[in-house]
Amino acid sequence: MNKKVLKFEIDLDFVLLAITSSLKDYRLCYMVNRDLNFNFVKSEDLFLHPLHGEAPSYFSFYKYCWESSETEFYLISNKGSEGYLIPEMNKTDYLLMIKNYIDVNDLEDIVLRLNRIPEIVAAVKVDPKKIKSRENLLF
Repeated sequence: MNKKVLKFEIDLDFVLLAITSSLKDYRLCYMVNRDLNFNFVKSEDLFLHPLHGEAPSYFSFYKYCWESSETEFYLISNKGSEGYLIPEMNKTDYLLMIKNYIDVNDLEDIVLRLNRIPEIVAAVKVDPKKIKSRENLLF
C-alpha cells in the first residue's frame, strides 16, 4: 500500500521584534505610546492551550493599528502565568508582532526609536521561521 505524506507549513506573515526590558507591561506600553506616537490598548490576555497535564498559560496582550495602512501591532509578554510563550527566548521579556504590510524604513525607524527608550535594554528583529515554538504565535 502506498503512503502519502502530508507536509504542513505554517504561514508566518508577520514581522517579530524581541524586546528586553524590566518594565511592567503597562509601563512599557506607556513608554512606547509616548515615544512612538502609538496607542496600544490592553486586550484580553492571550491564552495558550495546555498540553496534557500542563496548566493553561495567559500572556498580557496589547493591540494597536495604523488605520492608513491597516498594519496591526501586538505587544505580547513573553513571560506568562505558567512559563514562557517562546521558551527558547527566555531572556526576551516582550514580543512586538507586526502583521500586514510595513515598509522597511518604517520598521527600521521603529527599532531605532525603541532602542532610544532608556528603559529598554534591547529591541531586535527576529526571524519567526527560526523559532522552534513558532506555533505559539499563531492567533
